[in-house]
Amino acid sequence: MPPTMPNPPKKPANWSRVSKTLAFWVIVILIPVAFLQLTNGSRSDAAEIEYTTYRQQVERGNVTAVTFQGDRYLVGEFGAPVNAGRTSRPAKRFSVKLPPEVADEEVARLADRNVRIAAEEPRTSVSGILVTFLPYLLLIGFWIFLFRQMQAGGAKAFSFGKSKAKLLTGDTPKVTFADVAGADEAKVELQEIIEFLKDPQKFTKLGGRLPKGALLVGPPGTGKTLLAKAVAGEAGRPFFSMSGSDFVEMFVGVGASRVRDLFEQGKAHAPCIIFIDEIDAVGRHRGAGLGGGHDEREQTLNQLLVEMDGFESNDGVILIAATNRPDVLDPALLRPGRFDRQIVVDAPDLRGREGILRVHLRNKPIAEDVTVTTLARGTPGMSGADLANLVNEGALLAARRNHDKIFMADFEEAKDRVMLGAERKSMVMKEEERRLTAFHEAGHAVCAMMVKGNDPLHKVTIVPRGRALGVAFTLPEDDRVSVTREQLEARLVMAYGGRVAEELVFGRDRVTTGAASDIQQATGIARRYVAQWGLSDRIGPILVGDNEHEVFLGREISSRREVSEQTAQLVDSEVKRVIDAAYQRATQVLTEHRPLLDAVAASLLERETLSREDIEMLKRGESLPPRQPIGGSSPIPAPIPTPVVQPKPVTPPLLGGPEIAPA
Repeated sequence: MPPTMPNPPKKPANWSRVSKTLAFWVIVILIPVAFLQLTNGSRSDAAEIEYTTYRQQVERGNVTAVTFQGDRYLVGEFGAPVNAGRTSRPAKRFSVKLPPEVADEEVARLADRNVRIAAEEPRTSVSGILVTFLPYLLLIGFWIFLFRQMQAGGAKAFSFGKSKAKLLTGDTPKVTFADVAGADEAKVELQEIIEFLKDPQKFTKLGGRLPKGALLVGPPGTGKTLLAKAVAGEAGRPFFSMSGSDFVEMFVGVGASRVRDLFEQGKAHAPCIIFIDEIDAVGRHRGAGLGGGHDEREQTLNQLLVEMDGFESNDGVILIAATNRPDVLDPALLRPGRFDRQIVVDAPDLRGREGILRVHLRNKPIAEDVTVTTLARGTPGMSGADLANLVNEGALLAARRNHDKIFMADFEEAKDRVMLGAERKSMVMKEEERRLTAFHEAGHAVCAMMVKGNDPLHKVTIVPRGRALGVAFTLPEDDRVSVTREQLEARLVMAYGGRVAEELVFGRDRVTTGAASDIQQATGIARRYVAQWGLSDRIGPILVGDNEHEVFLGREISSRREVSEQTAQLVDSEVKRVIDAAYQRATQVLTEHRPLLDAVAASLLERETLSREDIEMLKRGESLPPRQPIGGSSPIPAPIPTPVVQPKPVTPPLLGGPEIAPA
């Protein structure tokens, strides 16, 4: 076995900052020292004397040796030190510059006085220039170092107008379409752009032209930026990435200059792709909103419009942008010729969620009980970012439980954490409050089970999570793009099931404020039921009171009344009728199934969490089995047997039918 090399010592995390600081102080200290040495210490120890003093010492015989350096420069030694030169101190050595007319005669005069004569080459010009200009070179280098430090970290003092776009090269880790799932239509649209870049002749021979831009539109977390990264990985062409906020600065005109520089870089690397993330930061509607427009942003947008479809040709430069606010974009930005394609990246459907989960699960140890299809069915409405967070939370939870694999129960717990928040285990509740919460959630669960039109009940729990003391939530069996009248009415009944259960069990005087969110949700549904969706028989299919405008987006500041007083009163009375009907229907359901309500509440007090299967067993009058620990084999002790329940079916009238008389 070959000998192993010792691991090199690791540098501290802040080594770069320490080295920069150390180098700065070394330069600050060494520059003055070097300057003093070059200006003072570099001088010869020979005293500079005048030619007259030199002649006097030669006549007296006090000069013992001389050395000629060049034609007129002479360095020598005195026999006895002489007070000469600028310092007026006794000097043994001297230097003197000879006049031109006596330079040739000086050798003979010195020879007559028996002075030793020598000659050497004069100091080279390179060394002389170096000694002369070295202090200045050091000072210039010091200032350059300071300016580079000032420009580090994005605060470049002399590059305000330069683009901050990042050029992705082949060394960058690639994300391909294999890493993207749930956006098949968007991948097809972008794949065509990639093929256009790779083989433009395939399309231009039929008269097609390169599209100028593609706008990715969709809710947050659906994978717009991930798709852009996949385009960069698939295209094999230069890819510039930039954020919309990088254009806007406090100085007017800087953003427009950066747009020009960005497209100049793009034309220099054509054919290429430019990606602008969150383009609504710079592409907002011009001149709109309370207080007028924003000069810097509007100038930047104007320059972007000109670059995309102006007099100058930008052939080979494709702009891909992403936003989740297409309603605020300027209409000139959305027209064909600028953004030729608007690609919708919506929330994934069941097949898309399953593909996304498989992408995130492919490198993780998964237990045998994990079914990806079941997990995808239980996460309707979740975006790609939510699913990635769900998988990550499941892995973290399994690690905290010391599992060697990720079990389905870990994912279920992670789903509850993502949807509802973490468990508030430190929260102390009185037994009476626990009973109130148990019956409240049991009311929701019974109404969800017994009223036709509700989605299948998924889970009911009284474990406090986030801001809720308990929750009973349903999950649809499949993806849904529209909701029927029956489903809306059933949802209203379920919303009031908790409040009605408190009233039936504890009386009207002990009804709590726990139904505040249920009332808010039900009231919103009932008002849209009447005023927007046209489901009320008395109002009819008419839109009433649509004044939801945003004044900062160029909409009206004051709301204009579009209905008469009589119609407004009719809408209010119809909303109250729909809510009262749902309340009475919930009362009827829970009264007829009071034994099931008590059984579910008792089981919740014991187990705290019940699944749909558990409630189905209670509905059939069966006892709940012992709970099995996650990843273990020893069961949890069996619970106390619950009473036998014989439920009766209920088919109350729909809300659109005859009004139900109040109890």
